[in-house]
Amino acid sequence: MPDIPLISPAIDAFRNLGHAARSAVDPVLRIGVTGLARSGKTVFTTALVHQLLCDSDLPALGVSAQGRLRRAKLAPQPDDAVPRFAYEAHLARLIEDRLWPHSTTRISELRLVLEYERAPSFLPGGPSRLTLDIVDYPGEWLLDLALIEENFADWSRETIAAARHPQRAGIARSWLTMLEAMDPDAPADEAAMAKLADAFKAYLDALRAGPEAVATTPPGRFLMPGDLAGSPALTFAPLALKPGHVAARNSFAELMIRRFEAYKTHVVRPFFRNHFQHIDRQIVLVDVLSAMDGGANALGELEQALDRVLLAMRVGRNTLLSQLFAPRTERILFAATKADHLHQSQHKQLEAILRHLVERAMRRVEGAGAQVGAVALAAVRATHETTVRDGGHVARAVAGTPEAGERIGDTVFDGAAQAAIFPGELPDDPRTVLDGGVPPGSLRFPRFRPPPARAALPGRPMRLPHIRLDRALEFLIGDRFG
Repeated sequence: MPDIPLISPAIDAFRNLGHAARSAVDPVLRIGVTGLARSGKTVFTTALVHQLLCDSDLPALGVSAQGRLRRAKLAPQPDDAVPRFAYEAHLARLIEDRLWPHSTTRISELRLVLEYERAPSFLPGGPSRLTLDIVDYPGEWLLDLALIEENFADWSRETIAAARHPQRAGIARSWLTMLEAMDPDAPADEAAMAKLADAFKAYLDALRAGPEAVATTPPGRFLMPGDLAGSPALTFAPLALKPGHVAARNSFAELMIRRFEAYKTHVVRPFFRNHFQHIDRQIVLVDVLSAMDGGANALGELEQALDRVLLAMRVGRNTLLSQLFAPRTERILFAATKADHLHQSQHKQLEAILRHLVERAMRRVEGAGAQVGAVALAAVRATHETTVRDGGHVARAVAGTPEAGERIGDTVFDGAAQAAIFPGELPDDPRTVLDGGVPPGSLRFPRFRPPPARAALPGRPMRLPHIRLDRALEFLIGDRFG
């Protein structure tokens, strides 16, 4: 059907026109929440909704500090084909069980309606409302968007070259050995293809489990297949093809190329068209501390992964035409999570390291006319600050309840006892982190349990503490309250 490429943009433009018309009457802002593995996406989304529903004091959010935020309430989500974000279950796990929610493995959505008083300006003040559609999705899916512009041969060459890097060659050995024995022009065999694809997936799993978990090699859906598990679109792997290689008919190469293109057609493009291109504001959560603990190589991988994230985004200032044919994300916030693992005196250094990692990406976003920011935060604060004495030296530390099985030195925690921990100090010059300025394992970052929730006053809802969540909210939505 040669007319499909022309029809699809027209359909998208019609949908976008309807979205713009509805937003003019009842403003809707779509916020994307993403990040690579274990960056805290589910915790962030749960905490954001929790703080707004509880009418918490949010001094850095202007509409709240000015007393103009009247109330927030949940509403039915607009997309019937998208799973609802399980806010209530995640909150109960945090507050009642003091356990962290399970990681994000699929896209989900939640609608929140904010009622507020307009600030008097050239228009009179009065009641108004803003609808937030919060879209939570794995960052690995975002990295897949780069595949749209790639062909199978280039993707194979890049992926194999990365796997042969000394830092990865060990965990890639089984797959690379099998790959070297594969003749791309041999007749395709389903069992052999499945075996090679399984070895490639095992390599991706090992990447995510190791210190390079911050950087993920696409295809991201291989690690989170959902209802596509076992489908041909998820049963392929890179092949070592020579430049200019022409795939023989019914060969391994021909079938792998077909499935690579099917993955883009049935997985990547629908995600972009149905969800991603409609994101108005985006927060990208980054686990900088885990990457630092993995050493300079892991930080370098993180820097490259974040750069790819920004390349996949369509950013810039929206015009009437862009809203119809190519909607853009107007604001992007990078957030270094787990700031509560450090004493507040180290938060400035953590934010500086994050800014250094995304410096190139930030310049690109600003050049396109979008606004970009960076912040160190903890959506749920699991520790409080204290001091520890080591001989005659007093160090600034954090105290909390490490999870059962966490270890520091010879001490193994039971999940009940509190501990005061000096995590170490970050360098004042962020440029040193990529040059080995922080040796692997020199920092102490045990995983803490969520804190006991407390009510500010008797009879009020239980609230979870946070660090700079209100600052993140102000950047993402503060301008929309007039």
